[in-house]
Amino acid sequence: MTAKDLVKAILPPPLRRWLRSQQLHGQRFFGRFRSDANLGSLRRTIPVSSTDFGGSRGQIIDRYYIEKFLAEHAGDVRGHVLDFCDDSYARRFGGAKATKVDVLHLTEGNLQATIVADLARGEAIPSDTFDCIICTQVLLLIYEVQAAVRTLYRILKPGGVVLVTAPGIQKISRGDMNISGDYWRFTTLSLLRLFAEVFPKDRVEVKAYGNVLAAVAFLHGFAVEDLRREDLEYRDPDFQVLIALRAVKP
Repeated sequence: MTAKDLVKAILPPPLRRWLRSQQLHGQRFFGRFRSDANLGSLRRTIPVSSTDFGGSRGQIIDRYYIEKFLAEHAGDVRGHVLDFCDDSYARRFGGAKATKVDVLHLTEGNLQATIVADLARGEAIPSDTFDCIICTQVLLLIYEVQAAVRTLYRILKPGGVVLVTAPGIQKISRGDMNISGDYWRFTTLSLLRLFAEVFPKDRVEVKAYGNVLAAVAFLHGFAVEDLRREDLEYRDPDFQVLIALRAVKP
């Protein structure tokens, strides 16, 4: 008989469970002294930059990934392009290839907007119109997200491309939450399935950017300038900071 068997034979179950809990407590306590974890300045319950996403320190981390994705697909930004809020990405990545640019905004008052409409309904947006749609960090703000994807499909010309980015690991956008709502966070799988309900699945590509360090830094409001390039470039599929998708209308 082993010592373990002897203990089980002598001690009642409640006492054995108590001893086991004490043993685990002791292991966890002493394990802290053996751990190489050092939270340092991150041992805090409020972010380092609590008022923004890191823009006051430099380039916002998810913007780094958004612009990387758009640069990878700059060849798609051509012809009649639709952008959101302003035309900066359409002009930057389309250049002379973007022969016409429209800007969509939900409400009146945006002087750059050429179309005022709700993407989830989209009655004011003509069908089969755009060669390229740049839809960055928009879907999280739309509760009827499936309807919005159907509108994106409808307003693309046949052969047109939509370039989408959506948040994975990200704090609440408080300004949007208070005004119109901040509803969704995505994974590669959820965004893929959402678009594959409307676009042919073989015309949809999705990828994720980020890793645990980039995620922690982004949540704390650190900027790109606070990290090394290799910190940003390493991709860990379990820590998806930004989800990017390219879909083509047949």
